Amino acid sequence: MSSTLLFHKTYRHPTSQEWVVFVHGAGGSSAIWFKQLKAYRQHFNLLLLDLRGHGRSNNLFQDVVRNPYTFKTVTTDIVHVLNHLKIQSAHFVGISLGTIIIRKLAELSPDRVKTMVLGGAVTRLDIRSQCLVKAGNLCKHIIPYMWLYRLFAYIVMPQKAQKESRHLFINEARKLCQKEFKRWFKLATDVNPLMKYFRERAIPIPTLYLMGSHDYMFIKPVKELVKTHEQCYLTELKDCGHVCNVERPDEFNQHSIDFILRHQS
Repeated sequence: MSSTLLFHKTYRHPTSQEWVVFVHGAGGSSAIWFKQLKAYRQHFNLLLLDLRGHGRSNNLFQDVVRNPYTFKTVTTDIVHVLNHLKIQSAHFVGISLGTIIIRKLAELSPDRVKTMVLGGAVTRLDIRSQCLVKAGNLCKHIIPYMWLYRLFAYIVMPQKAQKESRHLFINEARKLCQKEFKRWFKLATDVNPLMKYFRERAIPIPTLYLMGSHDYMFIKPVKELVKTHEQCYLTELKDCGHVCNVERPDEFNQHSIDFILRHQS
């Protein structure tokens, strides 16, 4: 594997020509999709990958990347994997910050994206979120990054029912080094300008938003967005928080697989 190619793993279906690509969020890894594999493998070819600095891609870019990350460079990493595997187009499933990367990919290479399933989608940071990001940005050089990550995990996923999701993301974040955390944290400060552009420019790709009813930081902007964008749909999962693919895997799988099957070639 190339030293600048993301770590990835594929699962081949014996007959299907359809590919599904899973994109995790900041601080996670492809391991967060373990509750999706069995259901999805019955229908599609699967591609799981670890974003730069995450999981088993944590050392791939140390000698290559010196500058702060951008959503464009992080997204281009995925395009390189698609090219390497000769996957011309696919359905994309993302969670949290991974949903922004998928949306960026749809902007850069719309012909590569058949559908988008965006779980726990981040479409705008509210005032509270912006204050947290700014405070964290000021403190990131003096406070151990795991302290900050635990704080954000508890703020985004505060409820008892979200304990599994919270612990999963905290454990995955331990694999990040301090430098990588700072790069991705800086990337979060670019969310609002980018998402403002996305809200103003709808694209004709079928999109399903899967949001937990208790995802109090992010569900309201999604409700506003689907009212104005064609081919965008929202399914709200009751009594569920931010990481809905972990908290409500059966419902997540059913709704997302049905959506993809309806829009496959």
